[in-house]
Amino acid sequence: MAEMIYFDNNATTRPLPEVVAGVAACLAQDYANPSSVHQFGQAVRHRVECARAQVASLVGADAKEIVFTSGGTESINLAIRGALGLRPNCRRIVTTAVEHSAVLRVVEHLEKEGYDIIRVGVDNAGRLDEAAWAEALTENAALATLVHVNNETGVVFDVKALAQTATDRGVPVHVDAVQSAGKMPIDMHDWGVALASFSAHKFHGPKGTGALYVRRRTRLTPLILGGSQERLLRGGTEHVPGIVGMGIAADRARQHREADVKHVAALRDAFEAGILERVSFARINGREAPRIHNTSNVSFEGLGAEAILILLSESEVCASAGSACSSGSLEPSHVLLAMGIADRFAHGAVRFSFSRFNTREEVDRVLNLAPGLLSRLTALSR
Repeated sequence: MAEMIYFDNNATTRPLPEVVAGVAACLAQDYANPSSVHQFGQAVRHRVECARAQVASLVGADAKEIVFTSGGTESINLAIRGALGLRPNCRRIVTTAVEHSAVLRVVEHLEKEGYDIIRVGVDNAGRLDEAAWAEALTENAALATLVHVNNETGVVFDVKALAQTATDRGVPVHVDAVQSAGKMPIDMHDWGVALASFSAHKFHGPKGTGALYVRRRTRLTPLILGGSQERLLRGGTEHVPGIVGMGIAADRARQHREADVKHVAALRDAFEAGILERVSFARINGREAPRIHNTSNVSFEGLGAEAILILLSESEVCASAGSACSSGSLEPSHVLLAMGIADRFAHGAVRFSFSRFNTREEVDRVLNLAPGLLSRLTALSR
């Protein structure tokens, strides 16, 4: 049997060996409660604070501005719900039509509670309508929340400019930076946003650990009440192994980002060139817009993504149909529909996402496999 090829890195990444070792060491040795006053507990507290500084360094923040959570989804929920008290008399939330489900579900729930939700649209390439964004940021807007890198297409929004438009009008901004942290240079202080969400397992850290950037003097209402952990913003004993693992992953991402970008971008570009050359009915979604270097969303006209993914999986190739959080749905991606992609393309969209662990040999293997697999499906669909 051929070795598995993993091209689903936007869903999750393989933890670095040093992350695995660091997490295991914490579980075995650093098991004291970091809130305990004895020397053992304070030694563990030091490890947590070292990790906090490592994450802060990755994203251009101060260590005191980093709050650890259970992952990107919790960070997003804390950011959006917690920030509503910043402008308590405002009942509008401005977001985009192409957000991750973690944002979509929160704002849908708030809509049922009476908030006015404005979902700004995108063009056929996935670029945000910046004029509509500016128009939506009225004086009654409580919060603006937008994604930095789209998890399905890899399209990158100009967060700094979009945030400036909001902050000029006194509207606090939250950025979902889950897919960009560790892959792109980002700087919270340069962006000028109030809040930003991150997740360790998207940049070779452990699952179950994330972080929220909370700009100094930004007051949030906590979702989880309990002890005084995380500056009273997130009660509960810290998940020390996960936090330490996130810190290690953040440090390695910062150190090796330029080399990783060069390597991964070459893989993505070779993959896309090869697919377009070999498959006449393939198209790359979002190709005309600025994109992150590791993501390729390919539509195969007239075919279904589920069938393609099954055949790829039988050949030991892992990919996905958009967001892993929406797997199981047979409906076309809401991101592609917002882009105005026709159903004959949207139904057959497959996301391939690459990492530092992938190789050119793997890309070539998939390119050699793909035409035959797609021909089988095309014959069956006639």
